[in-house]
Amino acid sequence: MSAPVKIEIKNKRATFDYEIVDVLTAGIVLKGTEIKSVRNQKVNLSDSFCTFVNDELFVLNLHISEYEKGGHWNHVPKAERKLLLQKKELRKWSAKLREKGFTIIPLKMYVNEKGLAKLQIGLAKGKKHFDKRDSLKEKDARMELDRARKAYG
Repeated sequence: MSAPVKIEIKNKRATFDYEIVDVLTAGIVLKGTEIKSVRNQKVNLSDSFCTFVNDELFVLNLHISEYEKGGHWNHVPKAERKLLLQKKELRKWSAKLREKGFTIIPLKMYVNEKGLAKLQIGLAKGKKHFDKRDSLKEKDARMELDRARKAYG
């Protein structure tokens, strides 16, 4: 029997556009065809964000593609989905969100060993244009260092 496929979808734009201050892992409420699409890695996190509605946290603009064999039972690709967190964590992040400049963005979606979909979310502050240039310089420097190590090492 082969090992199960590790399912992990990352939001690559998140660390480029935002400075991540804090990270939490939340459960996510999904319908039947949604989890099948997640297991097929048909998820796009790039434009998604989280918001509070009546003391509950929801993720918006999270695109989970329709399941190809779903038929008329298929889900809406960009529906809002509820995140499952403890009330203590929700209160803490709600207070942080009221501060100027903070937002909550999805960083990574994965399926744990129990088969449950989890969403890693980050409390983030937007980067300025010059911060993005600094991020690019650091990335280029790391790539050059890796190339040098491979060439001589």
